[in-house]
Amino acid sequence: MADRAREVKRADRFLRLYREGKLTDRADLIYALSLKWFRLNALYKIKDKNGKVRRFRPNMAQRERFINAHFWDLILKARQLGMTTFEMIDALDDCLFIDNYSAGCIAHKLDDAKDIFHNKIKFAYENLDPEWLAIFKLIGLKLPRPVNDKGEGIRFDNGSSIKVSTSYRGGTLQRLHVSEFGKICRKYPDKAKEIVTGAFEAVGVGNKITIESTAEGREGYFYDYAQSAQQLQQMGKTPTELDFQFHFFPWWRDPAYRLNPDGVVVPQYLREYFEQLELKHGIRTDAGQQAWYAKKAEKLQDDMKREYPSLPAEAFEQSAEGAYYLQQMMFLRKHGRITTKVQHNPALPVFTGWDLGMDDQMAIWFAQVVGREIHLIDYLEDSGEGIEYYAGLLNKKPYNYGGHFGPHDLAVKEIGTGKSRVDVAKGYGINFTIIPRISTMSEGRQAVRAFLPNCWIAEDACSQGVDCLDNYRREWDDKLGVYKDKPRHDWASHGAKAFETLARSDILDRSGIGGGFNAPRSDQNRRSWGAFT
Repeated sequence: MADRAREVKRADRFLRLYREGKLTDRADLIYALSLKWFRLNALYKIKDKNGKVRRFRPNMAQRERFINAHFWDLILKARQLGMTTFEMIDALDDCLFIDNYSAGCIAHKLDDAKDIFHNKIKFAYENLDPEWLAIFKLIGLKLPRPVNDKGEGIRFDNGSSIKVSTSYRGGTLQRLHVSEFGKICRKYPDKAKEIVTGAFEAVGVGNKITIESTAEGREGYFYDYAQSAQQLQQMGKTPTELDFQFHFFPWWRDPAYRLNPDGVVVPQYLREYFEQLELKHGIRTDAGQQAWYAKKAEKLQDDMKREYPSLPAEAFEQSAEGAYYLQQMMFLRKHGRITTKVQHNPALPVFTGWDLGMDDQMAIWFAQVVGREIHLIDYLEDSGEGIEYYAGLLNKKPYNYGGHFGPHDLAVKEIGTGKSRVDVAKGYGINFTIIPRISTMSEGRQAVRAFLPNCWIAEDACSQGVDCLDNYRREWDDKLGVYKDKPRHDWASHGAKAFETLARSDILDRSGIGGGFNAPRSDQNRRSWGAFT
């Protein structure tokens, strides 16, 4: 890192001379061209966002990426920061100035792969300035020439090659870049596994692997690697050659993300959001940045934090595509319903909604009825513990309980004891009302959709539960490329199903209001219901 920083400092001095027309001494030219940072800034051209051809000038994020490079790098970022462009020009430069060097890039889709090759790699090579070619000839520097161009890659006459595809098989690489790895992990898990077990293994120890993406939910290799890399960073540990180093590039650090604030209305919930960024995290944003964010959020809505995160954790909060409760959660956020203003009211009873998942995974929502509003004041989730553990936690909380609603699983009697979890819980002072089975899974989701618009949710105490509601989604069929008509069973399922239990309860009737949203049906109807949960 220190060597890279010194190289950048030296290269910047030569770049100033070059731009002033003062870099004319042969020895200085040779030395300047020996510095990779100089070459990246002086030799190559790109097409910018407006389609105009211009000399490549690394932005602030790309500069930081260069200085802080490791062997394996994981880049979590806001959109449109040009990281793949930088990686490809950097890799092309390696191929041109290092003999027998092999670089590869894996893209999300075939069209993306073709675009990366033609509009980044090949374009940069074919648009080298004639003046630089003349300088190369003058100082005796031979630029490698293509000997094979198949449309997805180039092999040069110095033995080096660079290729872009949707997968990589066979051979060895000194450098591999995977673009939008988060998308690959979520939509094409088999392909992600093939990349990890195949392409990564083609890169020898001490060589380079870079994976970059916006966040795509909290599952898959990209999320797992990001968590591990961030933990190493937080503990102050230096990653080994086989550990990913964590890089995060938020929207607010890019000077391009701003707008003239005149006439732009920043909603109250966003003003509160910017206040929290400053108070909790020391992130200051000015009027121009806030105006830009507000206008972007109008269009992206629930995808805003995924596409333009302010914090690493925020990037993984949600991924709206395929989410069952997208519109309802958008409604809550739009109207400031997920807020720190929701607090426990000691004068009112607290109701709980439970879900019992696989491997004893338990999720519990805590709610109060305030007028005709449902206030979600707390959330609890854990695994590997018996019902007595959760009963103990509930009894320690300063709540006066008005009722506990549980799924039908709690009523199943265990073979060894002959007792159900309902019986065990009763011994600890928790009396469950069992919410019956439903005829179809969609019926439960409809109950939640009807229930959510009446809710106000405590932002901090229920953040984990909110993540579950945001990310409860349909399962993706990676073979057909469509969503299946059933939910994906993952970490978000338990919190979402516990909320469904609460939504199907008679919580309003218990509160003395009556006219509950989804009160349990009669015993006569229950007997004919199917076995869905």
